[in-house]
Amino acid sequence: MHYPTRILIVFLALATALSSFAAEVQLKPLFNGRDLTHFKAANSAAFRRAENGVLIGENNAALTGNYLWTEKSYGDFVIEFEVRWIATTARGVDTGLEMRSPKIQLQLGISGSLRVDMSGSFYTGGKPAYPAAGQAKEAKKIMQPEGAWNTFRIQAKGPTFTCWINGLKALEYTDAKFSGRAPLGFQIHPGVVMKCEYRNIRLAEL
Repeated sequence: MHYPTRILIVFLALATALSSFAAEVQLKPLFNGRDLTHFKAANSAAFRRAENGVLIGENNAALTGNYLWTEKSYGDFVIEFEVRWIATTARGVDTGLEMRSPKIQLQLGISGSLRVDMSGSFYTGGKPAYPAAGQAKEAKKIMQPEGAWNTFRIQAKGPTFTCWINGLKALEYTDAKFSGRAPLGFQIHPGVVMKCEYRNIRLAEL
């Protein structure tokens, strides 16, 4: 291969990489680190609080559970956040991020129906509730130990839902059923003693 040709190939590869970086979505803070601005906080204030840039969610004494919904509805989007939890009972922590209409949820922690950790998988509420194509089967190998911060990135684009964990692609699931715009909901599951913390929650619409 001639030297000028090699130079051209390197230049084109660099240009492609720079184009890819330029096309990267610009994520903006959804949680400001201080309060529940951008969220429907009226029914969630007893379950959520902001401390030192961290959004803390805990169930109440009656274990009634709660959703913290965004004020805005979203269709196609990318959301990224850091999350951690520590289980204090055998039931573990059961939470997740709900999106679209009809609802589909990214599971975080122990599935209430399966009683196993399904973090990073998509719960559809159908039969099966966790379709095989929507399961993050390698999530445990990617995630840091319980109690450590893990970074999740979820993209909903058209009928396809993609999840990255700590920078690695965990799964891509396609289902045209879940197509409607809806608020995003951070869940505290009823009947579970749990505490879950989020920080650096950022979002971009596509």
